[in-house]
Amino acid sequence: MATLLLVRHGETTWNRAGRVQGWAPVSLTERGQSQASALARHVADSYEIDRLISSDIERAQETARPIARELDIEPVLDPSWRERDVGSFQGLEFDELTARYPQYSLSAVGSPAARERPPSGESLVEVRRRVLNAHEGLADSLSSDETVLVVTHGAPIRLSLGEIKGLDIVEAMLSQSLDNGSLCEVEVEAVEDDEPRIHVVAENETRFLTV
Repeated sequence: MATLLLVRHGETTWNRAGRVQGWAPVSLTERGQSQASALARHVADSYEIDRLISSDIERAQETARPIARELDIEPVLDPSWRERDVGSFQGLEFDELTARYPQYSLSAVGSPAARERPPSGESLVEVRRRVLNAHEGLADSLSSDETVLVVTHGAPIRLSLGEIKGLDIVEAMLSQSLDNGSLCEVEVEAVEDDEPRIHVVAENETRFLTV
């Protein structure tokens, strides 16, 4: 049985301020750095990691660095695991975005909002396609006893878990809690001449965080 670990980056200054981050190069707060360090220790104590992959956005790389040091492994940067590109909405407060552009609110209008594309950005449908291609490619590449850790963002993790659980985009994005610094564990079982069987073992695991 192979194992895929999906980790959300630590808290950033914009997480704390309630601002839309997208691809912005926002740094971790002191709390976020502590979350990344605690995560690194937990992973080193609990798993034998064979590969470390990270989104190339700064907050994910910052979270991956202490893990890489703890494991003595070089992270591979993969832009497929980036957060949604929110285009010109980057930096807006979430409340302001919802008030000014309600057509983008999943909770207000449902699935049509997932097809809306911010100026110069991506729709959630496009993000889902990008992330699931990366997720499926990674699952197919796993050897039978390999463990791979991916440091990524909220939307990619929610969409990946939602696909495994059979959720639509709205359910995947709204019904799954995902804290900064949290870990989700997925088991991947190879099946001869068929697609691998994938199921969620743990999600939003934060018991190792002390902050």
